[in-house]
Amino acid sequence: MSTQENRTKLKLIAPDLRDGKEFPRSPRAKLGGYVLAARAVDKIRADILGQIGDYDTNCPLDKIWLEFAEIDYSALRAVVETGASDEEVAAWIDKNARQRPRQEIVVWNNRQRDARLSDLPPELQEKMEDYIEEVVPRNRIVYRFFDIYDLEEERL
Repeated sequence: MSTQENRTKLKLIAPDLRDGKEFPRSPRAKLGGYVLAARAVDKIRADILGQIGDYDTNCPLDKIWLEFAEIDYSALRAVVETGASDEEVAAWIDKNARQRPRQEIVVWNNRQRDARLSDLPPELQEKMEDYIEEVVPRNRIVYRFFDIYDLEEERL
């Protein structure tokens, strides 16, 4: 398939993150059985098309999942660049992630969903200290790490 055909496919499924009207999926959304994966893929799609806005790809949040799944970012990006659908990306993840028992992945997903700020590495806690003040609506309480993104993007 040509690069132009891949870009055409991507345009149909990539969020435009430049204007604050669209957001990547919640970190709680799963792809290929993992939380964080759908959000990472949304940001890669947007980045490829030059519509990532203020978001980052291969950022500390993405790396939490990439490291657990032992997925190489460049290899994932190459798959996404083909215009692969969520189903195709999920199949690729299933084939290329470190093979683990489903129960181990479910436990990891739940730990991520339940993570508090104090559970994060110190450098990420420090970054979130300022980020929360900047993006979380006033008078909203962050109970869990993922709440930051869901509050900022108006899902909570």
